[in-house]
Amino acid sequence: MRLILATSNADKIREIKEIYAPLMQDFALKILAWSELLEPFEIEENGTSFQENALLKSRAVFNALKAQGILEKRDIALSDDSGICVDLLGGAPGIHSARYSGGGAVENLEKLRGEVERLGGTSKAHYCACIGISSAQGDFSAHGFMYGKVIAQKRGSNGFGYDPIFIPSGFTQTLAELSGEEKNSISHRKIALENAHYILEALFKSF
Repeated sequence: MRLILATSNADKIREIKEIYAPLMQDFALKILAWSELLEPFEIEENGTSFQENALLKSRAVFNALKAQGILEKRDIALSDDSGICVDLLGGAPGIHSARYSGGGAVENLEKLRGEVERLGGTSKAHYCACIGISSAQGDFSAHGFMYGKVIAQKRGSNGFGYDPIFIPSGFTQTLAELSGEEKNSISHRKIALENAHYILEALFKSF
């Protein structure tokens, strides 16, 4: 039984393997990056929500495996789509988080920091992650959220993306000031993966 991930990011793969260790043991599950089976290709993320984009990616990988004749009966493709949503910006950058400025991660952070400063220096915000799952049984999804606020001053040097300006609820530090272990214990992606665990378990039992 194989779980094919629509990512080649080593950190994401490690995190998924850690969270899904019980599934790997109970169902003799192999977790693979899609690049181990396919030549990576461009997937157009033209959905209007995290869910739509996550499912676009998982379906694309599932269908590519099928088209190339290397899809096994019990294979499942899994993807994720995530971003930050700022209340005073009407939920922006949202699904456009990775390309908010048209530049890279540094430019994205600076653009959002500037917008928050213009709006008074702080705003409620949340991170959202959606896990997309595609299989012979159909398509499914699961969400995870991390709530807090954004500030206009960058603080901390850990993490990446918008972490230096996001303070999660219950904390006084930004994500970039927390240790990797602290961040991962509350992350939106971890919550989404844990919620998706139940879907995967049901699918494996149905095969």
